[in-house]
Amino acid sequence: MTTIGPSFPRLRAVGDSGLLVEFGDRIDKAVHNRLLAFDAALQADPFIGFTEAVPAYASILVGYDPLLTEPSAVEAHVARLLDHCGTVDVPHRLHELAVCYDREFAPDLPALAERAGLSVETAIAAHLAGDYRVFLYGFAPGYAYLGGVPEAIRLPRKAEPVRDVPAGSLIVAGPQCIVTTLTMPTGWWIIGRSPTPILRAQAERPFLFDVGDRVRFRRIDRAEYERLAP
Repeated sequence: MTTIGPSFPRLRAVGDSGLLVEFGDRIDKAVHNRLLAFDAALQADPFIGFTEAVPAYASILVGYDPLLTEPSAVEAHVARLLDHCGTVDVPHRLHELAVCYDREFAPDLPALAERAGLSVETAIAAHLAGDYRVFLYGFAPGYAYLGGVPEAIRLPRKAEPVRDVPAGSLIVAGPQCIVTTLTMPTGWWIIGRSPTPILRAQAERPFLFDVGDRVRFRRIDRAEYERLAP
């Protein structure tokens, strides 16, 4: 079986209708590349009874119908794919998201900059320089977890969450970044707001991104935000 570190990949049964394939234990682009290659191989060559594949940072949940297949058959199929999928370069798209860092939209930006030992403008420049990738969707509809926040502005989540954070808010914690899609509470640092819709009323493509896509941010002023906001 393909080796990804000393004990990976690792297969774990999840109830009677799922198999978790673990490629690592950290947020890492190389690990995620292997996960994406496996996902592409599985989509191209599914087994009888396959229902869905749900990718995360370092693992992917393979779902199956237990009335149509046996766990041993699923494991055998997965093991065969792991032996041959390697690290194929999976196609991805590059998205540009507009973001406004005005104080009204970025209530935590001054505190984040101060804790990071930076000026506000330097913290903004650091965020704009990040190399972001969509690692997974989770927690709420359209919540795309982006990895790639630069080390200079990586802070743990805040001690106390706040309520009623508007949709479109740009929030960061550690190496992760999200543009929110719903009004919700958060304990992450709110450093901007984007007018770019990620959750869309399209039945075939309700989310803007695919897992594996890249994202870069473009700074806009308040006037352009108002012009672009839906």
